[in-house]
Amino acid sequence: MRSFILFVIRLLVPMIAKVKISGWKYLPSSGSFVIAVNHRGFMDTVIAFSALNRTDLFILVGEKWGEIGLFKWVSKYLNIIFIDRFNPDLKTMREIMRRMREGQILVIAPEGTRSKTDGLIEGKPGVSFLAAKSGYPIIPVAITGTEDRVILGNIKHFKRSVVTVTGGPTFSLPPLSSKNRDKTLLVYTDEIMCRIAQLLPENKRGVYADHPRLKELLETNPLELE
Repeated sequence: MRSFILFVIRLLVPMIAKVKISGWKYLPSSGSFVIAVNHRGFMDTVIAFSALNRTDLFILVGEKWGEIGLFKWVSKYLNIIFIDRFNPDLKTMREIMRRMREGQILVIAPEGTRSKTDGLIEGKPGVSFLAAKSGYPIIPVAITGTEDRVILGNIKHFKRSVVTVTGGPTFSLPPLSSKNRDKTLLVYTDEIMCRIAQLLPENKRGVYADHPRLKELLETNPLELE
């Protein structure tokens, strides 16, 4: 069933969107890692399975979607894990760590929800906590063109949307200590979000547009994405 669902996804996506992918060279050829991506719309999850032709992806999704019958059924075959976004979820954390030890790839949106603006919204510390605790490298990925209103509007007019998926260089976060933990998590979260912002057009960087760390990255770490 999983193979059939993935086949349908990869059949439908080109009918809905023209997907342009860059930054392939930054994708590790082996081992487990975290993909941290901005969240624009419902299509983001579908794009992940379409763009990355891999069977070892698993994606974290807010627990509210687990209450929808069809989505819950599909999630069993697409390695989707529902997580409580507002309370500690130790059971899910253990499952995430187990999967990553097995070499699977975690895809997660640090913003925690779809952005209702045209730019990035504030990231949540969950991704930085997972990455720092596990020690696995992080790949920042930026998506544009998957906003629900854009996708649905183009479908109504029988037009394909233009979607870009841009990957950046891997990086790692130092181990998390108990001292000044909340402050450290904030710094780590800003680092992840600024790495994503660096891959976005200037008008899509949202609340991170003027962040000092983003300016530093733009000045000292120019990217080669082709």
